[in-house]
Amino acid sequence: MKDAFGLPQSLLVLGGTSEIALATARRLIARRTRTVWLAGRPTPALDGAAAELRALGAEAHTVPFDALDPGSHETVLDKVFAEGDIDMVLLAFGILGDQAHDERDPAAAVRVAQTNYTGAVSSALVAARALQTQGHGSLVVLSSVAGERARRANFIYGSSKAGLDTFTQGLGDALHGTGVHVMVVRPGFVRSKMTAGREEAPLATTPEAVATAIELGLRRRSETVWVPGALRLVMSALRHVPRAVFRRLPI
Repeated sequence: MKDAFGLPQSLLVLGGTSEIALATARRLIARRTRTVWLAGRPTPALDGAAAELRALGAEAHTVPFDALDPGSHETVLDKVFAEGDIDMVLLAFGILGDQAHDERDPAAAVRVAQTNYTGAVSSALVAARALQTQGHGSLVVLSSVAGERARRANFIYGSSKAGLDTFTQGLGDALHGTGVHVMVVRPGFVRSKMTAGREEAPLATTPEAVATAIELGLRRRSETVWVPGALRLVMSALRHVPRAVFRRLPI
C-alpha cells in the first residue's frame, strides 16, 4: 500500500526500458518501493534494467508486453495484478518517429499513432480497471508538451500525445472518487537516447528531473505535472498565438 505521502510500495512499468521510467523506479526504490514489474518486449536491455533495480534492493520482475498487441494486454496485466496489489502503474512507452520519413511513409506514421495512442488507451484501461478493483493506486501517464499544439516539426508524434493526454484527463475524471489517482506528466524536450542527435529545445530536461517531478506529483496527488514547471506558462501563451504567427516561430 502507498504511504501517507502517496509513494508506492509496488510499481508496474509499462515500457520497462524507458529512461524516464527507470529513473523514476530508482528514485522510488530509494524511498520505499520494494517490488517492481518491468513490462516490455523481451530483450537484454529489459533484463539488464531488472538486474540494476535488484542491485538497489528491489524485487524486480520482467513480463513480456507489446504495446502493438492490444489483444494481449488484459492477459498480461491480469497476471501481474494476480500476484498482489500494485500501488502504481507508470505508462512510459512511446516512440518519437521520424517526422520527415513518416510523412512519406503512412505505415510508419500509423505505427507511431498505434504505439503512442492505441496501445496506451488499451493498456491504460486494463490497468485502470485493475486498480479500481483493488480499490487504490495511481496511474501515471507520460504525455508530452508536444501534444499541446501541433507543430510542423513533429505533428505526427504531437497528435498522438494530444490524443493520449485528452484520453488520460477523461479517464481521471471517470475514476474520480474511486480511490484511483490518475496523473498526466507533460515533459518538454528530455535529454535521452530517444532524442540523441536532435537539436535541443529550450527548457530541456533530464529523466532524473522528470522522476523528481513525478515523486512530487505523487506526494501532492497532482492531476497534471509539467517538467520543467515553467513550461506551463510557456505553453499557455503559445496556445493563444495566432496560427499565422505560430507558423513562423522557430519551434
